[in-house]
Amino acid sequence: MSEEQQQFTIQKIYLKDVSFESPNSPQAFTEGEWKPQINVQINSSNQLIAENVYEVVLEVTITAKHDEKTSFLAEVKQAGVFAIVGFPKDNLGAMVGAFCPETLFPYAREALSELISKGGFPQLLLAPVNFNALYTQQLAQQSKDKLDKKAAH
Repeated sequence: MSEEQQQFTIQKIYLKDVSFESPNSPQAFTEGEWKPQINVQINSSNQLIAENVYEVVLEVTITAKHDEKTSFLAEVKQAGVFAIVGFPKDNLGAMVGAFCPETLFPYAREALSELISKGGFPQLLLAPVNFNALYTQQLAQQSKDKLDKKAAH
């Protein structure tokens, strides 16, 4: 196929799941200066839902601990439906594994920031993420795991 026939269309972007917990409030607001340890976990998954149409879900979980106690746990599953037509199979993995999550990230970032603020905590803005690097790491890890399995047999 020629490049003119390649199409990438965002059909829908939506929140699939949202969770916020503040197990140690109101004490979390009164225990000294706010200098939490922040842990951010990012995962994505995808599934083919129709011919050339994929649902991609970006899951971002933020845990903030203050003096070893969880101040809050916020999780957002930001999803999108993408039509991806005419790309070589090699590029398709990168589209759903890196490009689509990168497209969803600003929405997840905004939802998390708002959720954390509404929970009574200072605004938290996540730094940009290099989804291409994450995707490449994931592929390298999968290759290594396959080689390790072969070596074990």
